[in-house]
Amino acid sequence: MIFICEDEEGIRKLLSLALESSGYAVKAFSTAEDMLLSLEDNPELILLDLMLPGLSGLDALNHIRNHKRYSSIPIIIVSAKSSEYDKVLGLESGADDYIQKPFSMLELTSRVRALLRRADKSERIYKNGSITLNPSSCRVCVKDKEIALSLKEFGLLKLFMENLDRVLSRDIILTQVWGYEAYVETRTVDVHVSFLRDKLGEEADLIETVKGIGYRMKIR
Repeated sequence: MIFICEDEEGIRKLLSLALESSGYAVKAFSTAEDMLLSLEDNPELILLDLMLPGLSGLDALNHIRNHKRYSSIPIIIVSAKSSEYDKVLGLESGADDYIQKPFSMLELTSRVRALLRRADKSERIYKNGSITLNPSSCRVCVKDKEIALSLKEFGLLKLFMENLDRVLSRDIILTQVWGYEAYVETRTVDVHVSFLRDKLGEEADLIETVKGIGYRMKIR
């Protein structure tokens, strides 16, 4: 899931549309305060404006970098501030990248993908209920007992655990796990979710079916 913190509604909607059309789950905020209150959703990346009402983007950035649990979240500053001083200040305060407004959606999505690729190389452990997933070792444990998953089942579980409590459509799941851009039989997702639930045992109920849309992993 990608967080967008931008107070201008038009830009916020445009960013959301661009990222969602690229297969990313998105959660958008108009204030830094609301965004910080939702960090427990474990975003993969944050797009952060600097000039926000109330708490500034720079203050929010400092808060995140000083928080032990969330300090490693990749952050891209998206700002109209164009001076060298502002860019240096943002990067030295802990931002991973700085994009100056106006910018193209192609540039934005390219930078997001690049930063997520770099972030994937660092070890991050996902936990929910008694499930633990380690991307670097490709190991999944339920109640401290390792379970064997196929490549697609592992990809499914990782996607769910990256987007806790978020509804993911079958099309988004296909794009993220299978890499398909065009229409593919969505029954493929249902079959693999069924296999994954079987292997999760007592934690199978964490993956909820959202009728007519797709699936959601609830937080436990």
